Amino acid sequence: MIEEGKPIFVQIAEQIENDIIDGVYPPETQVPSTNEFAAFYRINPATAGKGVNLLVDEGILYKKRGIGMFVSDGARERLVAKRRDAFRDEYLRPLLAEAAKLGIGPDQLSQMIQKEGVSA
Repeated sequence: MIEEGKPIFVQIAEQIENDIIDGVYPPETQVPSTNEFAAFYRINPATAGKGVNLLVDEGILYKKRGIGMFVSDGARERLVAKRRDAFRDEYLRPLLAEAAKLGIGPDQLSQMIQKEGVSA
């Protein structure tokens, strides 16, 4: 899982996000502890904690004192909305800008997307 060029704590947060979106961790489910993440990925527990705390700051996870971290109600929906916004900003807007430069209209772009979707 560890990728070059992206901070490990960000990768830990993204992995938890992916697991929440995929239904591995439904609402009110406990996620692994920072020590478990640290042992699994062979990293410092403080680094793992930093990734988990990113999600606490976003309201995706919350702490039950003395028990651990749990998935908040509505976390999946908030993550999907965040990812859709990021998708629009990172992929869709540049795609539309490039299509406009190349004179590709909405109908032609739609056909190209449909054709790629069939062959993928």
